[in-house]
Amino acid sequence: MTGFASALYLGMRHPHRELRPWEALTAGMPAALVPPDGARAVAGTLAALMGVETAVLGVSSLHLLWDLCGQARGRPLRILADSALYPLGRSAIERAAVAGVAGVAGETFPHHDADRLAKRLAGERRAPLVPLVVTDGLCPDCGRVAPLGRYLALVEARGGFLLLDDSQALGLLGRGPAPARPYGYGGGGSAAFLGVTSPRLLVVASLAKSFGAPLAVLGGAREPVRRFLRASETRMYASPPSVAAVRAAEAALAANRERGDRLRARLAARTRRFAERLREAGLSLSGGMSPVQNLDLPAGVDALKLYERLRRAGVEAVLRRGACRPGPLLTFVLRADHEDEEIERAAATLLRFIGRRR
Repeated sequence: MTGFASALYLGMRHPHRELRPWEALTAGMPAALVPPDGARAVAGTLAALMGVETAVLGVSSLHLLWDLCGQARGRPLRILADSALYPLGRSAIERAAVAGVAGVAGETFPHHDADRLAKRLAGERRAPLVPLVVTDGLCPDCGRVAPLGRYLALVEARGGFLLLDDSQALGLLGRGPAPARPYGYGGGGSAAFLGVTSPRLLVVASLAKSFGAPLAVLGGAREPVRRFLRASETRMYASPPSVAAVRAAEAALAANRERGDRLRARLAARTRRFAERLREAGLSLSGGMSPVQNLDLPAGVDALKLYERLRRAGVEAVLRRGACRPGPLLTFVLRADHEDEEIERAAATLLRFIGRRR
């Protein structure tokens, strides 16, 4: 099977023999009492990479977002979310509403539309509520990065916060993007890619994609992260990240320092080649230079039938429901460890079934 369904964008897999050894997977105590061995060092390295003052690890982005939004209990907040927000973020906002946020939870604004967000905030007629704007960094449907600088200007002026789910971008995007290096350098995420920083920015990101480590990080200014630690329920009542996951994160960050930019350059070349191969045959894709490439299906082509035919032919894609694009999406996820022949085989098989030729 030629696989285009894995989100291990940089091809990091961390076999156990390559990881620093450990004596036990867990200490049997919550992270609030005893952080997993190595967790503080990994969090510090991630904070420096992301360009934030401090960071803390969590089991997953869902745990961290659920915890953060639960801490909105009783606070005078107005929570506004991008209409195409990833489902985990939406679930966390629903928790804020159930927990009794003393304001408004569940409002949305159009995808990446800072002007409409500004109008929503300017139209507040009640006693001013502190805005919490929630967005993804890199959209896996359209491949665009959210206008974080404009969002931050809006929340800063009102004493609010921008909560960013950067799971797609951490390890992939970084500072100083250029045509020859479309993902930039370093892998620090969307804020680094856009060159924005702010004490009003809170970043939650999974390491399970580009870095291949099954845990997540919350990063931001020192004081809001300290408030999170004091009130965190998952750090007290849920299991902490396993030591094995922390070891995988150690290995991933070391690999990122040593060869991350080379892997990102290789991934960019693979993504560009796949897109060019289809465009040469008259097909179009959405996703820009994101490794998540979504096929614009020609008229009359059934997405489910095409997906099943590809799978029977040994090419695994992803059939999914889009958030910012209507209808089902047939998605090909590119990775740095894809070989040229895998790219060619997937493209040729797809074109054969659709009836296109170079």
